[in-house]
Amino acid sequence: MFNVAVVGATGAVGQEILQVLEERRFPVKRLLPLATARSAGKEIRFGGETYRVEATGEDSFAGVDIAFFAGGSASKEFALKAREQGALVIDNSSAFRLDPEVPLVVPEVNPEDARQHKRLIANPNCSTIIMVVPLKPIYDAAGIRRVVVATYQAVSGAGAAAIEELRRQTQAVLEGKEYPPQVFPHPIAFNLIPHIDVFAEQDYTREEWKMVKETRKILHDERLAITATTVRVPVFRSHSEAVNVETESKLSAAAARELLRRAPGVEVVDDPGSLQYPMPLTATGRDEVFVGRIREDISVDKGLNLWVVADQLRKGAATNAVQIAELVVSSGWL
Repeated sequence: MFNVAVVGATGAVGQEILQVLEERRFPVKRLLPLATARSAGKEIRFGGETYRVEATGEDSFAGVDIAFFAGGSASKEFALKAREQGALVIDNSSAFRLDPEVPLVVPEVNPEDARQHKRLIANPNCSTIIMVVPLKPIYDAAGIRRVVVATYQAVSGAGAAAIEELRRQTQAVLEGKEYPPQVFPHPIAFNLIPHIDVFAEQDYTREEWKMVKETRKILHDERLAITATTVRVPVFRSHSEAVNVETESKLSAAAARELLRRAPGVEVVDDPGSLQYPMPLTATGRDEVFVGRIREDISVDKGLNLWVVADQLRKGAATNAVQIAELVVSSGWL
């Protein structure tokens, strides 16, 4: 049994981590829910008990075995303090993902990397996690030369205020009224915004660079050619991705489908004749990465197209973090 802290326990990802810990019956001896001073004093339910949220401080982690950081500025401020006090930190922010000393782990893809942790493991970006789970079996079987991905990302990836903006904006449009955007730079209702996070080098957004750099680190292949376009869509929850893969050796659609059916964490939903394919509505609340529309790329000799969907608050964040903790515990790496 372990003393577990959840930093950001009142936010969307923090709440999801608590739910996943309870669902998967992670051996929690003592729970310490932490958040900002603004949220201190709120009550949460876990394991049939009520807990009062405390403000995160530099001395909050004494006696904590595992500290989940749900993301945000708290990671830069407190993650290293938690590590110094003896906790294993599993961090959902981008603060440490590209640090060569910090493992970046998706348990179905690179579990052995977690063994090298120095009491700090980074959880990858949600879109990266969703993509690399089905890429891994293809990479192992046929090699990958190039990946071209376009994402269709739900508004919940931008937080609770973004969900409310989509809801209110949609209602306003249907009633012939206006609802000026506040969270997003443009209206999101009945619209697509090809802009997630800030623009960075070469006019790619930081979200797009995350997918490039994190995928290379997870697959241990700095030569892998990847390009991404990340798009916000008017969907409440679960991200979708159109992934084009050019392989080193020929892999038929049938062979890829069979590989993916056997891959851990993947659920193949691919029956065009019955109109069966992954969708955000059916992926929401699930932990699997759903893959469908598996077909050969008719423009190149060795290419595949995949349609990939997963709940970004679960497998793309909370579930992956809890799976990392389970992996470390079960392997005796704590």
